[in-house]
Amino acid sequence: MRHVTQPAPFVSDPEILSGAVCFTGTRVPVSALMDYLQAGDRIDDFLDDFPTVSREQVGAVLRLAGEAVMQHARSA
Repeated sequence: MRHVTQPAPFVSDPEILSGAVCFTGTRVPVSALMDYLQAGDRIDDFLDDFPTVSREQVGAVLRLAGEAVMQHARSA
């Protein structure tokens, strides 16, 4: 059985938005998702407004963010 590696859900490229962390294959900064969520908006609202971002990319970013929070909590 082959293990298929998924591409990173986000990238930082100095040529795109001055190196802001963006969803892979888009010019949408990950910070836009965080802004939506902090404002109480739904993921569907974000996806409607940024159709170049997939639900899978959002899920992957949120999973990674959750893992980072848990790692930070364990090291504190």
